[in-house]
Amino acid sequence: MKRIEAIALAAEAAQAQGALLVCNIGYPSRELFSVKDRPENFYMLGSMGLASSIGLGLALARPERKVMALDGDGSVLMNLGTLATIAHHAPKNYQLVILDNCCYGSTGSQPTCTNLGTDLVATAKAAGIERVGQVDGARELAQALTGDCTAIVAKIEEGNATVPIIGLSPEQIIERFSRCARSSHSSGKRHS
Repeated sequence: MKRIEAIALAAEAAQAQGALLVCNIGYPSRELFSVKDRPENFYMLGSMGLASSIGLGLALARPERKVMALDGDGSVLMNLGTLATIAHHAPKNYQLVILDNCCYGSTGSQPTCTNLGTDLVATAKAAGIERVGQVDGARELAQALTGDCTAIVAKIEEGNATVPIIGLSPEQIIERFSRCARSSHSSGKRHS
């Protein structure tokens, strides 16, 4: 499964659930923007390793809202403490999808430790997250996104899709996302 396919499935699930969606920096955010831009998407710009933490903070601040975070294996490895914090708080409205391509895809595809044998499913479980799953294909991911897993490790192919730069300024991204995050629910409609 290509990363853009996994992101498209997550975006569809987030829209169907009226979820706020926080996306990892670089190509993942660009790919999400290209497949399903919506004001409920927060595109990370320059904060590697923090999509999972920001998503957790949103889930704790807005317990009535579903929150999903898309993070990369390299980003999660950079911020392993996030797994323990997610386990400690265990919000029912939060879901972390770790897109594991075994490399730092946005910076030149240098191998991450998952390429060398680090098991993020075992790591998440060891951190105390009770509901963790691994998926290897689109059908499994689609099912997991509607299930009760707190953390999903999605094994994906290496490679970036050819997508344009996000056509919004950082100020536009935060303004429209903040407006959606403050509201009690989302219509799921696309806004500019």
